[in-house]
Amino acid sequence: MKIHILGICGTFMGGLAALARADGHSVTGADENVYPPMSTQLESLGIELTEGYAADQFKTRPDLVLIGNALSRSNPAVEHVLNEQIPYTSGPRWLGENYLNQRRVLAVAGTHGKTTTSSMLAWILEFAGLQPGFLIGGIPNNFGLSARTGADWFVVEADEYDTAFFDKRAKFIHYRPEITILNNLEFDHADIYPDLKSIQTQFHHLIRTVPGNGTLVVNGGDQALKEVLEMGCWSQLQPFGFNDQDGMAWQVALTEPSGHQLEFLHNEQSLGTLSWDLSGRHNALNALAAVTAASAAGIEPSAAIAALAEFKGVKRRMELIAEVNDIRIYDDFAHHPTAIRLTLEGLRRSVGNARILLALEPASNTMRGSHHVDDLPHALTAADHVWLKTSDAMDWNPHDVLGKLEGSGKPRSQVENLVNDLVEAARPGDHVVFMSNQGFGNASQRFVDALTERNAARMG
Repeated sequence: MKIHILGICGTFMGGLAALARADGHSVTGADENVYPPMSTQLESLGIELTEGYAADQFKTRPDLVLIGNALSRSNPAVEHVLNEQIPYTSGPRWLGENYLNQRRVLAVAGTHGKTTTSSMLAWILEFAGLQPGFLIGGIPNNFGLSARTGADWFVVEADEYDTAFFDKRAKFIHYRPEITILNNLEFDHADIYPDLKSIQTQFHHLIRTVPGNGTLVVNGGDQALKEVLEMGCWSQLQPFGFNDQDGMAWQVALTEPSGHQLEFLHNEQSLGTLSWDLSGRHNALNALAAVTAASAAGIEPSAAIAALAEFKGVKRRMELIAEVNDIRIYDDFAHHPTAIRLTLEGLRRSVGNARILLALEPASNTMRGSHHVDDLPHALTAADHVWLKTSDAMDWNPHDVLGKLEGSGKPRSQVENLVNDLVEAARPGDHVVFMSNQGFGNASQRFVDALTERNAARMG
C-alpha cells in the first residue's frame, strides 16, 4: 500500500511512518517544519519527504493518507485529499486498527514524563527479553529510534491531544490498553481544552477502555487524577508515590537528594536499589511507574531495576549534547512550567552551586498563550541566568516574567543574539540548558559551534 503522511515530522507521525515502512508499505510524507531528530530518522529509513503542503505533491495518487492533528481545513494538501476523495484517516486510528489490536498494549499517559517513562518501560521489556514494539514521542538512546514493530507487547506514549481536524477525541481513546500508566495531570493544550475539567473527562474516557482484568498504574499523590478515578474505575488499581506518602502500594525513596540513587518498595518491603545517571524527583516517579507497570506485565521488579541501571535516557530530555572547556551543554524538550521547574530543580541538586544558564523558547501553543505566565517565574528560579526567546506569537509581555527574576533574565527576539550572549557569559564549570519543544533555530548546536570556535581562537 502507498501511504502518504501529512505532518510526518511530528514525533508521533514520524513513528507511524517507521512502523508502516517496516510492515512493507511504501511511505512518503510532507511537513513544513523539517528538523532533527525526526527528519534524520526518516531519511535513514529512505522515506521521501516533501517540504510544505502544496497540492502538487500528489502527482502519484496514494492508497491512503494519514493526516496529522496539526493540519486543518484550508490546508492545500488537506483540501486536495477531500476534493479528490482520496481515502484518509488519522494516525491514532490507523495505529489502533493496524497494530495495537493485535498486541498487548502498555500505554503511558499524563501531562509530564510520558516520553521518558515510555522509554524506560520499553527498555525494561527489552532487557527482559520480550522484544517489545513501541511508539514513543522521542528517541530513546537505548534503541536509537522512536518506533518499531516488536513482538507481543507494545508500549505507546498515550497523548491526550486531539486526534485530527475530523476527530476531536483524545488520541489515546484509539489505543485500548491492557496496562495504563497515569503519571500526572495538569492543565495543558489550551488551544484544544478550555479547562482542566475537560482534560479530566478525556482521561476518564481512557480509563473506561481499560478492561476489568487490566491494570491502572496511577500517581496516587496527584489530586487531579484522584478526581478522575472518582468518576469511575473498573480495573486493577496500583497507586504509586514517594515513601513518605500514605496509601501507596508502590513507593520510591531518594536515598540522596539529587535522585541519582533510589530505593524501590512494594507494600513497605524493599525491592532493591538503583544508581543511575538521571536525577530529580520527577524521574524517580517515572522510574517507579515503569517498574510497577512492568510488574503487571510479569517482570520481576529486581529485573526492572537492573534494566534501569542501564537506561541511557532520551534525546532532548536533558540530553548532554556536548562539553566544551568544562562547560556542559544540555538540550531539553520543555513545554510546561512544571516540567521546567522539576528539570531545573533536579539539575540544581546534581550540580550544587555551579551556575545554570538557561535559554528558553516558549514554543507550544499553551506556553505562547498567557495561561502559565504566573507560574513561569517560579519555574525558572533554579537557574542563575535566563535568556528568553521572544516572538510575535506570544500573548504576554516577557518583561512581566523576567522582571520577577531580580535582573537575571534577558529577552531576545533573535536566536543569533541569544547565542552570542550565552557565549560571552559562559565560563568553565557552567551548565547551559536549552529548552524548547520545537527546533529553537538549532540554538544549542549553534552555541556549541560558537563556543568551540571561541576556545580554539583563544588557544591559537
